[in-house]
Amino acid sequence: MFENLQERLERSFKILKGEGKITEINIAETLKDIRRALLDADVSYRVAKDFCDKVKVTAMGQNVLTAVKPQQMMVKIVHDELASFMGSSSQDISIKGNPGIVLVAGLNGSGKTTFSAKLAANIRSKRGMKVLLAACDTFRPAAIEQLKVLGEGIGVPVYTEDGVKDPISIARNAIARAKAEGYSVVIIDTAGRLAVDQELMDEISALHDAVRPTESLFVVDAMTGQDAVETAKAFNERLDFDGVVLTKMDGDTRGGAALSIKYVTGKPIKFVSTGEKMEALDVFHPERIADRILGMGDVVSLVEKAQEQFDEKQARETRKKLAKDKFGLMDFYNQIQQVKKMGNIKDLAGMIPGMGKALKDVDIDNDAAFKGIEAIIMSMTPQERDNPEIINGSRRKRIADGSGTNIAEVNKLLKQFEATRKLMKTALTGNLAQRMRGMRR
Repeated sequence: MFENLQERLERSFKILKGEGKITEINIAETLKDIRRALLDADVSYRVAKDFCDKVKVTAMGQNVLTAVKPQQMMVKIVHDELASFMGSSSQDISIKGNPGIVLVAGLNGSGKTTFSAKLAANIRSKRGMKVLLAACDTFRPAAIEQLKVLGEGIGVPVYTEDGVKDPISIARNAIARAKAEGYSVVIIDTAGRLAVDQELMDEISALHDAVRPTESLFVVDAMTGQDAVETAKAFNERLDFDGVVLTKMDGDTRGGAALSIKYVTGKPIKFVSTGEKMEALDVFHPERIADRILGMGDVVSLVEKAQEQFDEKQARETRKKLAKDKFGLMDFYNQIQQVKKMGNIKDLAGMIPGMGKALKDVDIDNDAAFKGIEAIIMSMTPQERDNPEIINGSRRKRIADGSGTNIAEVNKLLKQFEATRKLMKTALTGNLAQRMRGMRR
C-alpha cells in the first residue's frame, strides 16, 4: 500500500537536500516532482494541484529554524497536508438508535457483502452489541447465500425472505425483527449499482428514505483510483452518505482514492478493508496513513492490533511457565497463532519505521511462512512438546518424516525455540527486577 508513492515523494524531498533555506526556486522544482508523484498515484490533476498550492503557501510562510533543515521542514508540511486532505482525524460511525441502522451501498464487485459481514463482526466483538444482517441484494443470485455463509462463520444471524424481490420490504421486516428480538444494530447489504442506472439509483434512494439509516456507508474498490472518486461523488449527490469504505487496500492500489475522496466529496473515509479475512477491517486514521506514505511506519496501529489479539489469561500462564522453565513448544505454537491473527506479516512489518521499504520486493505468505514450523510441532508427541530436550537423533528423524520436512529444518526450529524462550525469560526477569527496584525506592 502506497509503496510507489512513498518512493516518489522521497525522491522529491531530496531536491532540497543541502539547501540552506526554502526559496521560490527550489520549492518550485520540489513541488513539480511531488505533483508528478501524486498524478502517478492516480490522484486527479485538480486535487494534486490544490495540494501542491497549499504546501507552497505553508512552506513559504514558514520561518525555518536553524536547527531544522528545509528538507525536514518540507516532509513535515507534506505530512500535515496529506493528513488534512484525507480528513485530519478518524471518524466513528453512528449506530445509536433502537436499533441503529447501517445502510451499505456501492458498485458491483466493490466488496459490499464481505464488508457488511466484517462490520458486523467488528461491532459485535469490539462494542459487544447484538447485530443482525439483512440480505437486501435481490439482484445478484449468489449474494444472499454469500451473506448467509459469512454470517454463519462469524456467528451473526442473517435476515432473508425467500422469493421476495422488494428490498424495502425485506429491510423493514428485518428492522421489525431486530426491535422485537432486542438487536442493537441492523446492517443492510444492498445490491451493487451504477450511478448511470437511473432505476437502481431511484431504488437505493427510496430504500434510504424508507429505513432512515443512522449511518449510510458507500463502499469503494480502492484499486479503481480516480474512477472510485468520481463514482463516490455521483452517489453522494443522490444519497448524501455519511462515510466511505475503501476495500481491497491490500491489492495493487496506488493510493489515489484514499488521497482524493475526502477532498472531492467532503465525506470522510471511515474504514479500510485489507483482505478477505473477517478481521481485516481497520478504522481509517488519516495521520497514521500519512505516516505510512512518508515511510514513518505506524507503530500505534501495530500496538492496537497486538492488543486486540492479546489474551490476558494466556499471557499470565505464559509468564508462570517461563518463570518455572515450563514454556514448551505447544506454548510457542499458540504464540504463532496469535501473531497470525494480527494480519499479513508484510503489512505488520510495514508499520515498523524503515521495514516497509526493506521488504518492498519480498513476498510473504502468512500460511507459507509458518506452515513448516506448525507441521513440525504437530508431528511431535505431547511429551516432546513439553520437554524438547528429550528430542534425540531418532526422534528428530521421525518428526521430520512426519511433518514432510528434513532434520535440518527440525534442528533450526529447536534452535529458534530455545533462543525465543531465553529472550522471553530475560525480558520477564528484567521486568521483575525493575519492579523490585521500584518497590525498594
